[in-house]
Amino acid sequence: MAEENRLLKNVIRLENRERLSVTGVLDVVRFDEFEILCECEKGVLAIKGDNLHITKIELEKGDLLVDGAVTSLVYEDKSVKGSFLKSLFK
Repeated sequence: MAEENRLLKNVIRLENRERLSVTGVLDVVRFDEFEILCECEKGVLAIKGDNLHITKIELEKGDLLVDGAVTSLVYEDKSVKGSFLKSLFK
């Protein structure tokens, strides 16, 4: 696949606050049962909740599926990605 065609549409779908699907995922930066940070085409998505589990990840396709009690979705613009990630790892 050509690099210019690599750009994926970023879609976030949450079902009953228990099942989250995200497309356009480039990488999972960090994860545990309370928070998942993933880099998407348009920025960094922070998923917060309880008993979070990555049930499917296909980075070649850009797909991520998460089960658990989702309490917060914070989507940071790519223009602030560096400062956002730096503040998380301090």
